[in-house]
Order: sequence, then C-alpha cells, then structure tokens
Amino acid sequence: MSFLRERTREICLYMGLVGIFIVMLFLYNVPLDAVQYIVLLMILWGVFCGAIGFSRYRRRHEALLKVERSHGKCLDDLPQPEGMLEDDYQRIVRLSDNLIRDMESTARISKREMEDYYGMWIHQIKTPIAAMHVLLQSYENGDVVDQILTKNIKMELFKIEQYVEMVLTYLRVEDMSSDLSLKTYDLDDIVKHAVRKYSQPFILKKIKLNYTTIDIQVLTDEKWLLFVIEQILSNALKYTKSMGSIAIYMEETKQGKCLVIEDTGIGIQPEDLPRVFEKGFTGYNGRTDKKSTGIGLYLCKVVMDRLRHSIWIESEVDQGTKVFLCLSRDEGYFEYNPFLQRCKFIQGKCNSILWKDIFPFFIIRFVENKERMDRLWHCWK
Repeated sequence: MSFLRERTREICLYMGLVGIFIVMLFLYNVPLDAVQYIVLLMILWGVFCGAIGFSRYRRRHEALLKVERSHGKCLDDLPQPEGMLEDDYQRIVRLSDNLIRDMESTARISKREMEDYYGMWIHQIKTPIAAMHVLLQSYENGDVVDQILTKNIKMELFKIEQYVEMVLTYLRVEDMSSDLSLKTYDLDDIVKHAVRKYSQPFILKKIKLNYTTIDIQVLTDEKWLLFVIEQILSNALKYTKSMGSIAIYMEETKQGKCLVIEDTGIGIQPEDLPRVFEKGFTGYNGRTDKKSTGIGLYLCKVVMDRLRHSIWIESEVDQGTKVFLCLSRDEGYFEYNPFLQRCKFIQGKCNSILWKDIFPFFIIRFVENKERMDRLWHCWK
C-alpha cells in the first residue's frame, strides 16, 4: 500500500493519458475492437512496469532496513541512488555520519586524556598523604593534646584517601568489565577487610560494631565488592551519631540470603528512598550535611548491577538504615539466550577451576557485549 500511495501521481498521470488517448480514438471513429485491444495492451504494460517498480522498491526497502538494523554501521550497504535528490540525501547522511564519528573519536580521546590526568593526579596525591602519615607518627608519643590532635588529623587524612579512591573508581566504573576477575571468595574475609580499614573511625566516634560471622562463599569480584561494602560502611559511620552501633549479618529474604549492614543513624526520609541510587541525588540528609556528593550510592548501584548482584535499602527516620546486598547470581541473566543455557549446563557438569572460575567471566563479557556483536554480525552479513 505504501508503494501505491507514493506512486499516486504517476498512476493518475498514466490513467489520464490513457483516458485522453481513448477519447482521441473515439473522436477519429476508430473501430471499437481496435480501441479495446489498445486499452488492454496499455493496461498490461502498466501492470508490468508497476511489478518491476514494486520489485525494485522492495529490494531498496530491505536494504535500508538492513542498514537500520546495523544502527548505521554499514552505510556502504545503502542502495544506489536513482536520482540527483537521492544522491544528495545519501551524501548528507554520509557527511553527518563522518561528523558524528569524528565527534565520538574526539570525545573518547578527551575522556581518555582526562582519565589519564586524574589517574596520574590520584597516584601523585597519595605520596604527600603517605608522607603526612609518617610525620604524624612522630607525634603519637607526645602529650595528650598532641595525641588527640594527631588522631583528628589522621581521621581527616583518612577521609581524603576515601575521596581520592572514589574519584578513581568513578573514572574506572564505565570500563569495569575489562577489570573484572570473577572467582569464588569467602565473604567473611571481604567484610572483615572493610571493617579493619574503618577501625579508626569506629574507635574515634565510639560506635559499637555488632558483627556476626559470615560463613558463605560468593562468586564475585573481590575488589569491586569490597568497594561497595566500604562505601556503605562509610555512609553508616557518617550518619550514625557517637555511641551508636552498626551491625553486619546475613538475613534470609525473598531473593535469598543477603548481607545486611544496619546502623542506628538518622535514617532516610521516605520520599528520598526511591531516589537514593540516582547520580548526584543527596536528599534531605545531604542538604542538611552540606558535604554529600550523591556519588557513593550511585557507584554502588552501578557496580552491583555490573556484578549481577542486587542492592536495596530500608530505612526509618531516627531509627536507622538497613542496606541489603544480595550476592546470588541473577539466574535470569542466562535464560534469554539458548547458547548461554547450554553453556551453563556444561559448566554444571564440570568441576575444574577452568569452568568454575574462568568460564563465568567469559560468558558475562559475551553477554555485556551482545549488542556490539549483533551489530558486527549484521555488518558481516
């Protein structure tokens, strides 16, 4: 139907010419049999030309659909222009595509240069921080005033180190798939590592830690999961008043066993809960504190999604906050692709380290790059 609608003017013009020709034949008293024969031939010729035109129209439409499915990556497959206007349109499309590619390349180079600069800055800033730690150690054996001052300065240095690590994580999180190392880890060891790192803030703020031994193995990336736990502990310490408490334990939920980090802090406003993982969102507590960046929980959510874990928060104002980390793998992640279902079956039949630890990494990388592979496949076809 679209073919006929686009050819409405040509069809009307052709039928008009046929009508004029028939009228002229009648005016010159041409025999009716001859007129009928001529009209039949003209109709057959029109149908024949229309069939050829429709065939070419369909082939061009399919070629354009192929280019569309490739997301514009295969502009060389565009059909040959049939006129000056089509040639102009295709030239404009190619110029626009080249311009977009140049802009994307410039943006990638600029982003890479920025990442390199901040990466260099982060590593350089660690040197004076380490030097300050060494200098402060010389005051630890002084009088009480010096010791208190030294502890406070160490606390501020600890915060600086955390902010520096957050910047580095923010720069790397977009390309974290190339930095994943999925293995089976003891969750208790990861949590204890985070707790030891924050032991000084616990002591200085006199916050009690209620820790329940966690006897569970998880398939994850140790470095990225450790970052998430550290960020949650940092928020818990930040918003829990002195003499409060923080509890770490496992709890059974609808999604399975989850690691829970619970504090007795100021809590989160109910209207802020649905948005706590949004980038840059600080909420009521952030506006009150004046120091919140709204980046920490956003990074936690991004990392947990990339690891195919889940995270959510329950909180009551002035009662405290509970952060749930469900570390079980998302089974639905493997179910939409028959190839992945078969791979998962093979993995279950094998007990070697190769299939238990290395295999999941390649499968996840395959799925995360599925869209890119589809584009290459369309271009190749």
